[in-house]
Amino acid sequence: MTLRVAITRAMPDAERTAECVRAYGAEPVLAPLLTIIPCGYDTSTEGAQALLFTSGNGVRAFPDVRGARGKIVLAVGEATAEAARAAGFTDVRTAGGDVRALADLIKASLDPGAGKLVHIRGTHVAGDLAAALGGDGYQVESRIAYTAAPVPELPARLRAPLDLILFHSPRAAAVFHAFGSPGAGGLACACLSPAVAAAAGPGWRRVIVAPEPREQALLEVALGAAASPAGASA
Repeated sequence: MTLRVAITRAMPDAERTAECVRAYGAEPVLAPLLTIIPCGYDTSTEGAQALLFTSGNGVRAFPDVRGARGKIVLAVGEATAEAARAAGFTDVRTAGGDVRALADLIKASLDPGAGKLVHIRGTHVAGDLAAALGGDGYQVESRIAYTAAPVPELPARLRAPLDLILFHSPRAAAVFHAFGSPGAGGLACACLSPAVAAAAGPGWRRVIVAPEPREQALLEVALGAAASPAGASA
């Protein structure tokens, strides 16, 4: 029996996740709970030693990179780093998947006296980067480049028969919970982190939490036991 797996993250990231779900032999059901809306913001990078991106949406919300191509880019995880490289940035460094790992990478590789850090981010973020850097002397400027707006009504696909719902962010999980978590008692949800699981709320048949905040780890723990990736040897 083919597992039907709902993907609740915003487009276009949902499409990339769908490809990965298919590789596990499962059927992806695209049901975004968030819509990415760009915001006008200060795009100047003058005086910045590095740009910080905590999502691919931030990269996509950055304008033509020609004037900033040589800036150091620190990305929260590999998917965000791939988006930065595809956009044309040449010095891209990757953290371990969450804000704490990004803060550790900043401390290990950047001099707080060499210039400010510009964080291109959304209205809602998972984790406080400035707090994670604490009193280490870094100057972080946050630029709000987009907002992730909740959909006005629950996608019909989330009311159809499903086996599993994927949550990549506390924001998406909270939106589903706000709709009353329909059908959750008969469903499992798979969450990218404990913070995402907390936002998903109670009442699920099973809550699966990725051992580390990376999509590959999420899909492996959620789908690996049910189906091997296509082409993998038994």
